[in-house]
Amino acid sequence: MDLHSRYPAISDLKARARWRIPHFVWEYLDSATGIEATQARNRTALDQVLLNPSILHGEFDPDLSTSLLGQTHPLPFGIAPVGMSGLIWPGAEKMLARTAAKEGLPFTLSTVSTQLPEDMSSHLGEHAWFQLYPPRDPGIRDDILKRIKNAGFSTLVLTVDVPVASRRERQTRGGLTNPPKLTPRLAMQAAMCPFWLNGIRQTGMPRMKLMDDYSENRSALPSNKHIGYLLRTSPDWDYFKLLREAWDGPLIVKGVGRADDAARLTDEGADAIWVSNHAGRQFDGGPATIETLPAVRAATNLPVIMDSGIEGGLDVLRALALGADFVMLGRAFHYGLAALGEVGAAHVVDILRQDMISNMGQLGAKTLKNVGDCLRTTQ
Repeated sequence: MDLHSRYPAISDLKARARWRIPHFVWEYLDSATGIEATQARNRTALDQVLLNPSILHGEFDPDLSTSLLGQTHPLPFGIAPVGMSGLIWPGAEKMLARTAAKEGLPFTLSTVSTQLPEDMSSHLGEHAWFQLYPPRDPGIRDDILKRIKNAGFSTLVLTVDVPVASRRERQTRGGLTNPPKLTPRLAMQAAMCPFWLNGIRQTGMPRMKLMDDYSENRSALPSNKHIGYLLRTSPDWDYFKLLREAWDGPLIVKGVGRADDAARLTDEGADAIWVSNHAGRQFDGGPATIETLPAVRAATNLPVIMDSGIEGGLDVLRALALGADFVMLGRAFHYGLAALGEVGAAHVVDILRQDMISNMGQLGAKTLKNVGDCLRTTQ
């Protein structure tokens, strides 16, 4: 089957994913917080970034490669962390890690994934990142750092935009708890999705296995107040300094939206800045990520990564044009998994690649650095 004929865009995978997974899982994957205004702003603001096509460049194959943190990647995007990936599609973390390894892309495992770091080792490629929700207990923090290093994760991503639990009203209405408990209502939803349910039967009900290792609490908690929140803290600048001393590899800080924070992180020893608003899942009164990107770019000489709202290759180019060095996607890859399994994750990579090639041809941009020259700055 020609996947590009049936699913030429990520939106096509999203549409198929919606009926392949239970409603409560869909609400977890697709929702934001509040009235989801920030999520909508992410899309609206990206659409307002215009690039001017250029003509008479002849035939060429654009170069999509880029460098980040001293490593060369064939494409300027990677796989962002998503908590409880294995709930969205059974075995998701391993599938995504294998896809990233095959394509030479970064893959980021969440602290609240359904797989232990050690169980991921044989699936990881050269660019394995680990996203850390900062533990309150320094002993737990140091043990996690040791475990991920031994498991093959070379880059640490500290998430700083989750100081408290967000409301996530739509997700809460869906009825999900952590660990998931199939009430009669949720069990009926699961029964209507046989492919998902069969996978869950094979892998077992997903749990936050790493967090379970450090807690005796096994009770079902609201999905926006799960065990991960019980063990982690809201970090301050002293916490960051201690983490910088404890981790001897690249350290990325995820969740930055202000220029002054980016400037201080540069001075305090971060290796890269990750601009993100958590895809609108944490705070509903902030600007779109693409709107905050230029000021952050101007405030630091470090590599700048961006996520939130990216839905295609053109969005990747928009982010690069405004100063990002690299782009990460989370939901898009999970739409692919839920739609088509592991093949769907690989198809997301190809959709993004082909979309970038097509749009760079229109722009006359032979390299990613040329894309910024096409930015429309006046109406």
